[in-house]
Amino acid sequence: MAAGTSVGSAVSQSRSEDEETAAMRRAANQAFSGAGLIPKRRSSSRSIKRKKFDDELVESSLAKSTSRVKGQPVIEPIRCPGSDLMSSDKKKGLKSSSCLTPPLTMVIAPSSVPKRMKKNKQPLQITKDLGRWKPTDDLLLINAVLQTTDLTSVHLGVKFSCRFTLREIKERWYALLYDPVISKLAWQAMRQLHPEAIAAIQSKALFSQAEETLLSKITSSSQPKMEIFQDLLNKHPSVFYPSRTAKSLLIHWQLLKQHYLLEDQSVQPLPKGEQVLNFSDAEQVVDDAKLKDSRDEVLEHELMMADRHQKREIRQLEQELPRWQVLVDSITGMNSPDFDNQTLAALRGRMVRYLMRSREITLGRATKDKQIDVDLSLEGPAWKISRKQGIIKLKNNGDFFIANEGRRPIYIDGRPVLSGNKWKLNNNSVMEIAGLRFVFLINQDLISLIKAEAAKMNQP
Repeated sequence: MAAGTSVGSAVSQSRSEDEETAAMRRAANQAFSGAGLIPKRRSSSRSIKRKKFDDELVESSLAKSTSRVKGQPVIEPIRCPGSDLMSSDKKKGLKSSSCLTPPLTMVIAPSSVPKRMKKNKQPLQITKDLGRWKPTDDLLLINAVLQTTDLTSVHLGVKFSCRFTLREIKERWYALLYDPVISKLAWQAMRQLHPEAIAAIQSKALFSQAEETLLSKITSSSQPKMEIFQDLLNKHPSVFYPSRTAKSLLIHWQLLKQHYLLEDQSVQPLPKGEQVLNFSDAEQVVDDAKLKDSRDEVLEHELMMADRHQKREIRQLEQELPRWQVLVDSITGMNSPDFDNQTLAALRGRMVRYLMRSREITLGRATKDKQIDVDLSLEGPAWKISRKQGIIKLKNNGDFFIANEGRRPIYIDGRPVLSGNKWKLNNNSVMEIAGLRFVFLINQDLISLIKAEAAKMNQP
């Protein structure tokens, strides 16, 4: 009986202990639910490492890895100090219910993946505009700004790889100045350019005002040679850009001469009367202040149409001017200075007149190594013209033919004559080569005598 009572007391004691522990758990759960903090069951997110076979499917590990990458917040349980329940205390079944504070606190820790994504987005924003701006464009921009110190002149005078607007050029220049990341990347890209590419870019640098001032002092009536421009480079090395050559100075001087920008030249006054005007002179007459005034839409449209019609007529008259001039000279007898007893034909330009006194002449661009009969560089800028651009021949029947020997086409009355082809030249034919326009005039009296002699020689 004593043994039975002892066993019964032990069983009842164990039941009372289990009931006490269950009551403590319920009290703790009620405390957590009242505070709004219900701890979840703690489980490891790591996959069990074991040997994988080739025929096994590992979708579970892939799913876990993808769930981590999604960037969801991770709940980490942290125990408060002093609230840990030791295993020995659990076994003893402590009856003190004073420690009902939540033993676990939840901290939401943001994942590290979004931070990596943010770090990766920064280089994309920095290199957003590096696709259009190439290292050659940056070098062109820097050289042009250093030469002119004017972004508007750079926008009008420099030919970039893309058609950048003035605003884009300003933003790029300010970025090169004040953005350390962009300037560093641009500098590294420019340092990787080939020396030949850098030399080609530097040769295209714009001319500064000081350089044009020195070039404009050379008079337009003189025919300067390469030695004069070389002496100019030697006397003023600090003014001219380091990549300037005597040839480039000669070409730019010819451009200044063509546009009447030399010191001894002056803009021709607008002719009065019924004389034919140039299109550039007509543009100068237009008053910009009046065009900016607010006008009626219908009136503005009519004026615009009339202006277009007038400009079209001016262009047409400018193209037909050489032909009408020859016709007037033939009627008034003013064509005597063009021909004499030895001149077969004449090639008349705007500034120079070439006389053809042999049956065959060559025209092109004269150099030190090669001399030709007709040097077209005396008329204007001729760096695009070949050294031997063409040959004009007179046949026994009195017909003139031109053969294109250069790379660029020769336009005869608006029709292109490509390299290796021939074309017949008539009287008053308009010839255009690389922007230089000439009128081919034939001495009809002398040609008629040649034809008569050829007919006599052919008679038996």
